Amino acid sequence: MWKLLTTAALGTVLMAGTVAAQSCAEGKTLTEGKLTIATGNPAYYPWAIDDTPENGQGFEPAVAYALALEMGFAREDVVWTRTSFDQAIQPGTKDFDVNMQQFSITPARDKIVDFSEPYYTAPMAVLVRGGDGIEPNLAALKALKWGVVATTTALPVVMQTIAPTSSPLVYDDTANVAEAMKAGQIDAALFDLPTALYLSAVVLEGGQVLGQFAADESDNPDHFGMIMTEGNPLKECVDAALGRLKKDGSLAGIEAEWLQEATGVPLIQ
Repeated sequence: MWKLLTTAALGTVLMAGTVAAQSCAEGKTLTEGKLTIATGNPAYYPWAIDDTPENGQGFEPAVAYALALEMGFAREDVVWTRTSFDQAIQPGTKDFDVNMQQFSITPARDKIVDFSEPYYTAPMAVLVRGGDGIEPNLAALKALKWGVVATTTALPVVMQTIAPTSSPLVYDDTANVAEAMKAGQIDAALFDLPTALYLSAVVLEGGQVLGQFAADESDNPDHFGMIMTEGNPLKECVDAALGRLKKDGSLAGIEAEWLQEATGVPLIQ
């Protein structure tokens, strides 16, 4: 249904708002008439599919093309480039208009680059090992032995939302939680979804992301923003376009398609 909504919304924009959108971005991009978007090298699943953002598949390429269209750029006017994570957040000139590769918006980074308004708020997700047979619901989660990183917001979510029958074990960092899970000391851990996906795919053999909570159930979740050069006049156009995508439900639909349905990480009710 969201695809119908997206098509209808974007069609409306093209008919009624393209002139205004183009005028906002006019003269503010690296190349007139083009929108240059950077991503990581490589760009990982599920943020991009097959390390090919040009195909529009994966969460961030899908957001990028929706944003470009909302700003008045046709699909063929989107130009992709690559940077490392560290290169993107350095001060100075950039070879991109916007850069998307899961940049958390932090006060320190915001002093040297411009961030767009958030296009994604990372929810907390449940990581288990060999989780077949465990249902992604609160009743099943209460019976598990939990581990959390002390410095994250996972502990209050475990204690207040899940309320397990046994007290969670607290660790210094993510690596120690993963080792505890490998050793069978804990059954489950709570991380932000990007970290949980990475641990399940790369670090923890047999790891599985069982489910995710709605982002508004975390007190201080990570917000992802697009990076631009400090003081970039394009920021007002990007923020306005993102605002429209949020308002018409397009952004939520893209998130549901690529970070819930494609990954098979359901919402925990």
